[in-house]
Amino acid sequence: MRWDIFCKVIDNFGDVGVCWRLSAQLAHRGEQVRLWLDDPQALAWMAPRALQGGVPDIEVLHWTSPLPSGLLEGLPLADVWVEAFGCNPPAECVEALRRQVAIGERAPVWVNLEYLSAEPYVERSHRLPSPMMSGPARGLSKWFFYPGFTERTGGLLREEDLLARQAAFDATAWLRNLELASEPEGSTLRVCLFCYEPAVLASVLQQAGRADAPSEWLVTPGRAWQAVQAVPGPRGEACGLHALPHLTQQDFDHLLWACDLNLVRGEDSLVRALWAGQAFVWQIYPQHDNAHHTKLTAFLDWLEAPASLRDFHRAWNGMDATPAVWPDRATLAQWQECARRARQRLLAQPDLASQLTGFVLEKR
Repeated sequence: MRWDIFCKVIDNFGDVGVCWRLSAQLAHRGEQVRLWLDDPQALAWMAPRALQGGVPDIEVLHWTSPLPSGLLEGLPLADVWVEAFGCNPPAECVEALRRQVAIGERAPVWVNLEYLSAEPYVERSHRLPSPMMSGPARGLSKWFFYPGFTERTGGLLREEDLLARQAAFDATAWLRNLELASEPEGSTLRVCLFCYEPAVLASVLQQAGRADAPSEWLVTPGRAWQAVQAVPGPRGEACGLHALPHLTQQDFDHLLWACDLNLVRGEDSLVRALWAGQAFVWQIYPQHDNAHHTKLTAFLDWLEAPASLRDFHRAWNGMDATPAVWPDRATLAQWQECARRARQRLLAQPDLASQLTGFVLEKR
């Protein structure tokens, strides 16, 4: 089938990360994808071949407002529209759809791919229709499609060869390729830091700097590195910091596989941390009305997180005055076991791309 996936880059490129992974997995299954992006330059480092047309069956289109004159001429109507995170497709595309439907062409299956959450409403709302009552698309329906963590949701993005690639991964070689010193296995705790600006970051770094087990922090560029640079005072000798370059999606996965503790943020990185099977802490995107607190609690409930991991999440996300206590080896092993149990539950469920394709075929 031919798919149009519409994506607006709202913040920090997690949205384009999700849409590119979905596009790549659909193309791997033999689908044809047109990915509409208002800021395609993120793909220059996230998926370098994308903008050169080097990925078979994926075409990246620059979504400007208005669209360039003549862009839609000659583009065949898609079988599927995926509207990522309620972004609303370009008005010109909707008007073209109206004209094509008016002359008897079949409308695409229009899917609103929603945000990831473990809250109860996801299971209730998944696969429900949303009729359009006004505007050029009047008379058509969108369908809500919710990613999620349970069998009554759309699942998570997962490549068919994920476990095989993980099994073949050589962390030592990968770290050396990045010109990072690789200490003997188990002698140093490796920490991935991909965060916003946690208020407790200074305290956590100071605790890590005084810990018995030394730690090496691999810090992603942008807000995470800026947050680290803004931490006042000494950290302590046991805590080393390393600035990372922008990583491709594949290398970001490698980073998570190579670390003992992954401090991640946003939606795409949470899913990748789950697949990594290592201990992780999620910094959820903050909302002004603190709605993210409920969302995080629902996720921790699904995760069956132990008390120490719940407390660290609450502190890391600024939910209350709970202190962030740097984990010792025993605590970290408990966090990792929790992550691996969760991963096993997820591996027993169909992946999102497979479920989405089946849903579309059902509705055509």
